[in-house]
Amino acid sequence: MNRVFHARIAWYQYFLLVVLGANAFGFLWCKYILLAAFMMLLLIVVIEQVIHTTYTVTSQGELILSYGRFTRKKTIALKDIISVQKHHSMKFGRFSVTEYVLIEYGKDKYVSVMPVKEREFIEWLEKIKNNG
Repeated sequence: MNRVFHARIAWYQYFLLVVLGANAFGFLWCKYILLAAFMMLLLIVVIEQVIHTTYTVTSQGELILSYGRFTRKKTIALKDIISVQKHHSMKFGRFSVTEYVLIEYGKDKYVSVMPVKEREFIEWLEKIKNNG
């Protein structure tokens, strides 16, 4: 049975959406149609990535990282995964800027993911990896 985990939306993704939207509006206001169209196109791509980013753990022992329709999926065999750890980016006291799960696989290869349910994601990876 495949298990799909959706990505958490980070603060910087919201910020990027606001900046792109404000730029598109500003370019439209100043009648720079080509720049406005370009900003709107970027806005569509970013919204697509934010909404459709998923992490799928398959019963065949694969982790499929999908970052939306406009990018290729990345497939990692669970047998190649060396470690799965929860990490924090810069910390200010008890506050961290971003929390993510770091997956080490293969030889010196890393990928970071931000599932909504981090603990459940890590437990599911371990469960499938140990059973397979």
